[in-house]
Amino acid sequence: MASKAATPSSPSFILTSGASGRITALFSVQALKSLLMLINAFFLLLLAPFRGRRRMVVAAARGSSSSSSGDQKFKDDRLLQETSSGVHRTKLRVPATIVPWKSAGGGGRVTAVVDPEVGGRRAIAIKRVLQDDDTNTVREFSLFVTARSDNLFTQSWTPVSAKIRGLVVLMHGLNEHRFVGRYNDFAKELNANGFKVYGMDWIGHGGSDGLHGYVHSLDYAVDDLKSFLDKILTENPGFPCFCFGHSTGAAIVLKAMMDPKVEASVSGVVLTSPAVGIQPSHPLVVILAPVLSFLLPTFQLNSGNKKGMPVSRDPDALVAKYSDPLVYTGSVRVRTGYEILRTTAYLQQNLKRLRVPFLVLHGAADTVTDPDASRKLYEEASSADKTIKLLEGLLHDLLIEPEREEIMKDIIDWFNCRV
Repeated sequence: MASKAATPSSPSFILTSGASGRITALFSVQALKSLLMLINAFFLLLLAPFRGRRRMVVAAARGSSSSSSGDQKFKDDRLLQETSSGVHRTKLRVPATIVPWKSAGGGGRVTAVVDPEVGGRRAIAIKRVLQDDDTNTVREFSLFVTARSDNLFTQSWTPVSAKIRGLVVLMHGLNEHRFVGRYNDFAKELNANGFKVYGMDWIGHGGSDGLHGYVHSLDYAVDDLKSFLDKILTENPGFPCFCFGHSTGAAIVLKAMMDPKVEASVSGVVLTSPAVGIQPSHPLVVILAPVLSFLLPTFQLNSGNKKGMPVSRDPDALVAKYSDPLVYTGSVRVRTGYEILRTTAYLQQNLKRLRVPFLVLHGAADTVTDPDASRKLYEEASSADKTIKLLEGLLHDLLIEPEREEIMKDIIDWFNCRV
């Protein structure tokens, strides 16, 4: 695990993930110089005629488990383009209640009137579930309706032969989605060890509702996780339940665990590269960030996406991740960046409230989230059962690092010892 980091050749695509360096760049000195331009743009928007409400269309998704051979990314991109341009194959409707779990063998359809861009992403997410022919795992999807009436794309992985001994809920990082390859592989490894796995794309991500890459409040994601946990525990009484969170997803898990009711229902959490420490580049940012996030919440700053920080030393894994149309690779949105800063500041002040058992793993060479903040989490948390592993030479995305197999084994061993 302490292997020396290799130096990959510089790829032509963005190498950022989770609560990444784009947050720092977004609120950098260069970005501050753009303040006048942003305020000017805001007043121009006030003078411009109001645009009509976006026309809602019915998005496409075919509930068939068969697919032709060919390049997967081409088909995903084509499906996304067809849906967004109004070419609709089959209807996708979402009811106003929680949708029952659907699988490739179920033969049913889940349909709802959705925004075309959301519908395109959701159709891709559904298709991937239906096309999984792994005989050792049953993959199912569902649409979970939040208290705000948002529809979140969720999924479960159930072992076919292994006896279920516990539950694991996965929370992805910023700009990702729960069903990107590494999480699917991880879920199936958990299945082989007797864990039924659930995952949820939080608002603005993957197959869930919302503008891609935009999070109006991370507290929404915290509340959604709490509700989702309640649903899972109701469906699976008597099983110990664990949570896994990566980067910003780990920050969401941590904040949820500070609720005594949630803490009492969870047997432990595993955190990889948690977004506990992300510092702005200038103190003035603390004052300007909330103002900008209020005036132009969805605005994207080009300066926030120019120099991506490396998140893995495996170039093939990076290509697979950033060629996924469900992974958001645009410039970070102002409100989203502010929400991450706000949440990490809250966690820094409330680490002592954490009492749930936890394992935190962090690459010592991570330049996206601060390994020292994970050390502070370990030192200040009130949990009696806590473990930290700082992995020498490893970067941010531990599940796509070359040592991923060893890391997954460490996590599963930790779960196994607490079932």
